[in-house]
Amino acid sequence: MGQPQFVHLHVHTDFSLLDGACETSELLDEASRQKMPAVAITDHGNLFAAANFFYEASKRDVKPIIGCEVYVAKGSRHDRGEKSNSGNGQDKADAEPGMRGTNHLVLLCESQEGYHNLIKLVSAGFLEGFYYKPRIDYDLLAKHSKGLIALSACLRGVVTEAVVEQKHEQARENAYRLRDIFGKSNFFLEIQDQGLDIEQRVNPELVRLSKETGIPLVATNDCHYLHHEDAHAQEVLLCIQTGKTMGDANRMKFATDQFYFKTAAEMAEIFGEIPDALSRTVDIAARCNVKIERILNPFPEFQVPKGYDSASYFEKVVREGFAARVPQLERLAKEGFLRNPLADYERRLAFEIEMIKKMRYEGYFLIVWDFIHYARAQGVPVGPGRGSAAGSLVSYALRITDVDPLQYNLLFERFLNPERVSMPDFDIDFCMRRRGELIDYVTRKYGRENVAQIITFGTMAAKAAVKDVGRAMNIPYGEVDRLAKLIPTTLGIELEDALEEAPQLKAAVNADENLKELMAVALRLEGLSRHASTHAAGVVISPRPLTEIVPLYKTNRDEITTQFDMNALERIGLLKMDFLGLTTLTVLQDAVRMVEQNRGVKIDIDNLRLDDEETYKLFARADTTAIFQFESHGMRDILRRYQPTRIEDLTALIALYRPGPQPPGEFLARRSGHFAPRHGQEKERGNGGAAREIHGWMRGKQDSRKKGRAHFQLDGGICRLRFQ
Repeated sequence: MGQPQFVHLHVHTDFSLLDGACETSELLDEASRQKMPAVAITDHGNLFAAANFFYEASKRDVKPIIGCEVYVAKGSRHDRGEKSNSGNGQDKADAEPGMRGTNHLVLLCESQEGYHNLIKLVSAGFLEGFYYKPRIDYDLLAKHSKGLIALSACLRGVVTEAVVEQKHEQARENAYRLRDIFGKSNFFLEIQDQGLDIEQRVNPELVRLSKETGIPLVATNDCHYLHHEDAHAQEVLLCIQTGKTMGDANRMKFATDQFYFKTAAEMAEIFGEIPDALSRTVDIAARCNVKIERILNPFPEFQVPKGYDSASYFEKVVREGFAARVPQLERLAKEGFLRNPLADYERRLAFEIEMIKKMRYEGYFLIVWDFIHYARAQGVPVGPGRGSAAGSLVSYALRITDVDPLQYNLLFERFLNPERVSMPDFDIDFCMRRRGELIDYVTRKYGRENVAQIITFGTMAAKAAVKDVGRAMNIPYGEVDRLAKLIPTTLGIELEDALEEAPQLKAAVNADENLKELMAVALRLEGLSRHASTHAAGVVISPRPLTEIVPLYKTNRDEITTQFDMNALERIGLLKMDFLGLTTLTVLQDAVRMVEQNRGVKIDIDNLRLDDEETYKLFARADTTAIFQFESHGMRDILRRYQPTRIEDLTALIALYRPGPQPPGEFLARRSGHFAPRHGQEKERGNGGAAREIHGWMRGKQDSRKKGRAHFQLDGGICRLRFQ
């Protein structure tokens, strides 16, 4: 007898928030280890994991099947307040509000049409039918059933629920109804056996119903965790979700420990008498062929004046914007502050314009220019620019940024070059109070259905996992808090590393059985998604209605966001912008207004001189309380030692005082000339080692690299870089 053939078609990842405990990468690794040809994800009511799951699967030998276990209202999705019985092997005293009047249904995408229909269904669940849970109804199913394969789901499915209630005629009618919606070859009766007593009574009836109706059976396991030994951790996870403790007799829990990712052999042992129900999973998997691909044209249409196309209008506004900058550049040149002749600006501008047009990003720049122009016209404070966009002279000409890239030797290629795979980002700061006005503007301009904010997911980080698990296990708060404080404060540290780095933590865990159990569970749950929220800055703008491309979600504050996070949106190529609300801009605006009111002095904050000695003396004294990025104890110590006298000094210190770069102490020694380079580290030449040359690599497209010569000139402690 050959190896049993089976594919899991009913799996809940950690994006069935605080219910599923299957992390997607681990799930795919386990499917690959078991040599399963495919695996489906069917999270409760959402497609949060779909895009990243698809891309992770593309790195492995496992076909990804995109699916969802949807909540189907018994009446209309617009109804509220109905009650129903509980089920699904979860013991609970009363029906959870979100379960009232709903049944479960598993939907799998067979084709691209099915994928787009599933997007519409899950979006409608949140935008139209949300009542504790995202609900759809039979009307929506009838409209968006093509390309989908439906399984009748668990004990909460409409067919199985009727069988449980011994309403056999109703069960038959419900089965026929779903078959009529999805088609004879696209609806299956789902049969499960997680060792529940009720399943022993229901399953023979499902077999009989299959024979009577001709609707085929499909065997699944309702996977909520990967391994048998994870059952306890998943119980704790449910307690975290419901706010209960493990000692609560009325807490929600699974009645057995069989809701894990079983092997084909284990499934064959359970369903040996109906082997077709197992092999049919492989047949269904073979039919499901969906790709989540990058969209070809991610930019919404920007309406240009008559007589122009986007390229010619882009060049027009750029050159007009640069012309408006020229008087300021000429003034700086006259005063001896401009480091490059105006001819260099002209050459750089022409180069950037041609590169942007060559890469067909002119529409992108026009979109950004337009809403920043609107912000300035409405008096909304706009930040001077951040990130790699400050390396673009075109951005400076359009007043997207206010940083002259030639003056500070910033590289355009770091922002945009032909080998860059991902779309360049504009990170734009607006006044905290008025950020919403800009989101409203782009929403009106490009259409409500084409604009949304972006979802983000909070995860169970090291300390949070320990605290959540301790609370759920009813361990006294003081003990849990003391344990959490022993975890090092290193950014992004994981519990496994914390146990190695902090002997006191390891000793505390080993000395107490309760804490040992707490840590074991926390290690298993660490990193799982905990909750969904709205990204602080991200906004996505689409060329067509978003529900044709990505699923949508509605927060408890009625904000509409994408169901895909920033990484997934980048992978499918949608245009995303960072509209960051910055309190600093609000404070600065208020300060300027109050100075004018109280002293009659009008300050032009966009044209402050950068050579004010008193300001640098303030920094040299480290009198920088409440100045962003300069107020920490460590930074103030470095300011006293460094004694900055120009803007480049401040720039260098901000860049260095963060995890990753060289220690600031070494930088201080280099500036003072007291640093002795290690052998082979650099080659000194010229006047006292003032110029140093190294050879390096530039990251290119994907895994290709372009070798170039990188020249660093050390000028008063500031490294200037150019490639040739």
